[in-house]
Amino acid sequence: MKSKWKRWAGEYGLFLLTAICLISIWQWVVEAGMVPSFILPAPMAIGEALVNNREILLGEHLPATFLEVLIGFGLSLIGGLFLGVGMHFSRILEKVLYPFLIISQTIPMIAISPIFIMWFGYTIWSKVAVTILVAFFPIVVSTYDGLKTGGSEYRELLLTMGAGRWTIFKKVQVPMALPPIMSGLKMAVVYCVVGATIGEWLGASEGLGYFSRRMSSNLQSDSVFAAIFLLSLMGIVLFLFISLLEKNVIKNKIR
Repeated sequence: MKSKWKRWAGEYGLFLLTAICLISIWQWVVEAGMVPSFILPAPMAIGEALVNNREILLGEHLPATFLEVLIGFGLSLIGGLFLGVGMHFSRILEKVLYPFLIISQTIPMIAISPIFIMWFGYTIWSKVAVTILVAFFPIVVSTYDGLKTGGSEYRELLLTMGAGRWTIFKKVQVPMALPPIMSGLKMAVVYCVVGATIGEWLGASEGLGYFSRRMSSNLQSDSVFAAIFLLSLMGIVLFLFISLLEKNVIKNKIR
């Protein structure tokens, strides 16, 4: 147990110390009047806003955003994996769809979100559509690139032994592609939080993005930062969950 604590302190101790120092400096700068509190609220004020608004934030807006993120990530995961595998097996599918994937990432979210609102209204699906648009690309690309570049030597070896394409795919390409796929998932799950927030900011009746927009219009910057804190915390937790899943999946494949 002590060795685990020592290893944890060695890996994250410097980060925690730096974070504490930055927060302390932040608090002192605001209290000293160097920065107006309505522009940059003090950490203590943000904590108070989080406590004062905990019922509406944790009971209404956080679950709404979390649901949008989960649905968007789940649909992006299913569609991205299938499309990445399909592009790997079909050269025609790759040539047809890959340019559209790139084009989809050149469209500004601010420009496309109102279109989704016109299509789906102020329902959850307008936010989910924005979330899918930002999360779909890294999953498809990481899956396709991982399958394409992984294990060429082993693939050639199995070919000389008479293995079929499906056997090579299952025994070599999928295990070798897992690290880039999991990296794509970690990026995608964070992008989902960003996409859901953008969708809520432009048109919603609930969610942390909607709450922060409403508070900013009232110049309640402490409440805005409280919502931002929860969004950041959500992204960190989801990222750590995928990282833990990555360790377990790769460890089982190695075994």
